[in-house]
Amino acid sequence: MLRIAVLGAGRIANIHAANVAANPDVILSVIADPWREGVDKLAARLGCTAAYDCAAALERDDVDAVVIGTPTDTHIDLMLRAVKLGKPVLCEKPIDLDYAKAVRAVEEIERQNGKVMLGFNRRFDPDTLAMRKSIAAGTIGDVRQVVITSRDPGLAPVEYLTHSGGIFRDMTIHDFDTARTLLGEEPVEVMAIASRLVEPALAQIDDYDSVMVLLRTASGKQCHINCCREAVYGYDQRLEVFGSKGMLLNENHRPSTVRSWTATQTEIREPLMNFFLERYADSYRIELEHFIAAVVAGENLPSTARDGLKALHLANCAIESIKTGRAVAVQA
Repeated sequence: MLRIAVLGAGRIANIHAANVAANPDVILSVIADPWREGVDKLAARLGCTAAYDCAAALERDDVDAVVIGTPTDTHIDLMLRAVKLGKPVLCEKPIDLDYAKAVRAVEEIERQNGKVMLGFNRRFDPDTLAMRKSIAAGTIGDVRQVVITSRDPGLAPVEYLTHSGGIFRDMTIHDFDTARTLLGEEPVEVMAIASRLVEPALAQIDDYDSVMVLLRTASGKQCHINCCREAVYGYDQRLEVFGSKGMLLNENHRPSTVRSWTATQTEIREPLMNFFLERYADSYRIELEHFIAAVVAGENLPSTARDGLKALHLANCAIESIKTGRAVAVQA
């Protein structure tokens, strides 16, 4: 059985570690993080070894593959160490906030034929997988337009936002990856607008809370992405794919599909799910399953470090568009 190390003990690492522990086809060997209290608590709950040195954990004989859920600025060092040891990696996005560093890392991974899968978990959302299957089957004909709505229920803490890399690299980067997979072609042009409609003080960290992006491919396919850091009604996640023969629509998720009618109200429904960990719980589990299956079978990973680089490049193009007020050509 594949023996896996989870690096990190924070929020995302907790999700990954729990999914590894619950998967009957693998063994959770060790959880490593310098944060001793967090590691000890998580390892005790999941019944595995606790370690406090991530680099040393990679060297262990009882580790065949690695899941990286540590802070962004540690990703490159840890994934390259794992690649050098010949151990497959599932790493949270992004590769790094510095594009030049990310390029060098991807080139080194590819030079060594390393197996690194970037954690774009929304690719593995059951609804998105169903949409991609329908597109591939030709159900809606040729894709013409994609519309992506992504709105958080509330603004994240300023401390988080300060180190997030900004809304395009932190939040919209998921939508850039989704756009690439649904359009079926690489965008060649990016146009973006951005505002501070929720928190004007974000100007102090040169960030925004409300953005819209237009993408165009070489053949003319279009994508419209709209993101906001605050939606008072819950976690708003919708996809629309319009084609020559029809349309696909992915609606929001709720805890229950039950609706009720009373003397004073109609169509009463539960609120939307209120956090990404709830909305995309299945996505993280399925993402891990695809990673394990590809590693065990010796097949290509379903997403790569190169995919992460392309999404980061689109984010940087959007930032450039904001600064210049013009559409930006995407360099290959």
